[in-house]
Amino acid sequence: MDFSKFEEKAGIMFADKNLLKQAFTHRSYINENRGSNLEHNERLEFLGDAVLELVITDYLYNRLKEADEGELTSLRSALVNADTCSRVAQLLGANEFLLLSKGESKDTGRARQYILANTLEAIIGAIYVDRDYEAAKDFILKNFSPLTEEILSGGKWIDPKSLFQEKAQEHEGVTPIYKTVRESGPDHDKHFTVSVSLGNKVYGEGEGKSKQDAEQEAAKNALEKQGWK
Repeated sequence: MDFSKFEEKAGIMFADKNLLKQAFTHRSYINENRGSNLEHNERLEFLGDAVLELVITDYLYNRLKEADEGELTSLRSALVNADTCSRVAQLLGANEFLLLSKGESKDTGRARQYILANTLEAIIGAIYVDRDYEAAKDFILKNFSPLTEEILSGGKWIDPKSLFQEKAQEHEGVTPIYKTVRESGPDHDKHFTVSVSLGNKVYGEGEGKSKQDAEQEAAKNALEKQGWK
């Protein structure tokens, strides 16, 4: 696979090309190709996640002088969540370069979004290791800054969980309760299904790679069902 095409589109050149290849290598590919001598991208993802959060936090702190801690936290969550990260990855054409198992390659739904989001974080981690913090910061701001205005203007920075709690108090006078319905997968690839209830009635369900993501999806589902915007 020619990763130079991705470098050209992303506007970032790697000194160590193997780092970029590792960023695109999913654990499932390693399990299916044990003789490949490749490493999966989870360590780079761990690093890139921290770099992404720091850069976005610094950007928002300096960009929005009047925003309080709660507003900054909600906006940061909207910018670094799986939906936004997978969207950036897709805009960069990352989907064409993923190294996945045959099984994972067939799944193009929600699971692929999480893989793309994790891959983007791994790419950021790889840039940090290959170049430096400033290069990673430039890459992040170039790709995430345009989304900030869109999220601000559309009110999308208010995360579904916060909005559902606000609407639940307004319409029903109760606080939502989140419950883990199912938990599956190995430790490195957990999958959660969470329900959200008001009193004894289930209002929505959501799935995610973490309980937090699943809760946000459950709240989003509940908002849509109730028509609470």
